[in-house]
Amino acid sequence: MPYINLQITKGATREQKARIVAEFTDSLVRILGKKPEHTHIVIQEIEDENWGFSGLLTDAWKKQMG
Repeated sequence: MPYINLQITKGATREQKARIVAEFTDSLVRILGKKPEHTHIVIQEIEDENWGFSGLLTDAWKKQMG
């Protein structure tokens, strides 16, 4: 039973998330031969102020980039 936990910053639309679920599922079916009905995908959306990289919080990085 494949389980994918995807963490992204907030902002993806419902349609984008649906496409991610469909394409990740398809990849597991094609590459690993997994059954779609056994595949679980959880999308966790994280606030920009709770995600950091390159020494900055994402909200600060976005302000810097303009």
